[in-house]
Amino acid sequence: MDVQELYQAHKSMVYHLALSYMKSRPDAEDICQSVFLKLLERQDSVRPGKERAWLAAVTANLCRDQLRAAKRRRTEPLTEELAFETEEQADIFWAVMALSVRERVPVYLHYYEGYSTREIAGILHISQTAVTSRLSRARRHLRDILSKEDER
Repeated sequence: MDVQELYQAHKSMVYHLALSYMKSRPDAEDICQSVFLKLLERQDSVRPGKERAWLAAVTANLCRDQLRAAKRRRTEPLTEELAFETEEQADIFWAVMALSVRERVPVYLHYYEGYSTREIAGILHISQTAVTSRLSRARRHLRDILSKEDER
């Protein structure tokens, strides 16, 4: 696949992964652009068939770098109205966004992008056990958050 085809096939995944890390549309857009620029520069080093995993790993790395430097400046929270098909989808989205980045990113990669815990471990450079623990903790936190909303 050439870079343009990879962009068309994976731009949504890269953007949404960056958004789940950054919680800011402009920052996510910047990360997305940087990821595909890196792909242009290093397309010969990406193994055929592994492009999606490479893009996810580069996105996660760039986001972590940005967040480390983010102790840099204040960002505006993601508050604008997003289009959801149901109110339940909106509630789940905001509950996921309320999680810490350590829990939010594995949830996004697993449930929205369909990665296995082993693949997530490789992308995030953590053990598979850590991924499983973070997913379990995130599910528990999501249950708590959503049950509090139901009580209202």
